[in-house]
Formats: sequence, C-alpha cells, structure tokens
Amino acid sequence: MEVTRGRYNPNEFHEAFENNIIITTIEKALDFCRSRSLHPFLFGPACCAMELMQAMNGRYDLARYGFEAVRATPRQTDVMLVAGTITNKMAAVAKRLYDQIPDPKWVIAIGSCAISGGPFADSYCVTQGADKLFPVDVYVPGCPPRPEAITRGLLQLRDMINNPEIAKVKRHG
Repeated sequence: MEVTRGRYNPNEFHEAFENNIIITTIEKALDFCRSRSLHPFLFGPACCAMELMQAMNGRYDLARYGFEAVRATPRQTDVMLVAGTITNKMAAVAKRLYDQIPDPKWVIAIGSCAISGGPFADSYCVTQGADKLFPVDVYVPGCPPRPEAITRGLLQLRDMINNPEIAKVKRHG
C-alpha cells in the first residue's frame, strides 16, 4: 500500500488488509502453536524404545517436526510415548507418570506390546495395552514399528491437535 501526501487508495488498503490479516480464535492459535512444539516423554520399558531412538536420529530426523526436545521428567512434557510391554508391576508407575503430565496431554502407544500386550498378551503379568491405564490418542502398530511408522504416528497426533474435533470423535465417539 502506497500513501502519498496523506492520500491513499481505499482499494489498495483493503487488498493489503485481506492479504496480511488472519482471523481466528485463541484456541485455534494455541492448538497450532502446541502442535508445532511438542515435548515428548519416553516411557520405554521394552524393545520398541530402540526404534523410537532410531526415529530421532539424523537419518529420520524427528526434530524437523518439532519433536526433538525429549524430557526426562513428565512435568515438563505434553506427550507420553509408551514404547513396549507394560507389566502389571510397572502399570502403577506408568499411571503415576501419566498423571504428572500437565494438561493438555496426549499419549502415543508404540508397538503391539503397548497396544495390546503383543506376544506376551496371554501372560499373567502383562497389562493388555496402555489404554487399560489411560486414554491413548494414537496407536502405532508393529513389532517393532519402523521409524517411518513412528514418524507418521507423531504427525497424526499433530493433526489431531490442530483439529480437536478429530480427538473428540476418537475419545468420546
């Protein structure tokens, strides 16, 4: 928009306004910002945690999607990555760690052991999936899942955060 000697063209003003202003709600803006800087917490009691570490190295590079800041404490995170078998002895610990994550929080179950108990499902000492302890938002199947599948699961979570209606249908539908 060019202003000369105190005069301006109203059409130029409206065109500049339409091209440079985004109208949205605060919640949508917060959801967009949250989805671009997620801080994961790894609860990896078994072998799928190795594949998750592989997904975070330079070859697959989860850092380009905003997942590089893995925290050691759940109080500084918003995503819990459950990668591996949850035994009944560890179930109380996993639930306590989940409860320590501040809201809003999300969970990704990585591997068939975290989803349903995997090959140990018939064992008396294995929890039959993370969703028996807390709500799971994204499931990444495989034994173990490839790093590409883990990346896809993290991107699905990002899409769910950007569009909360997907999460409402999934959790309550």
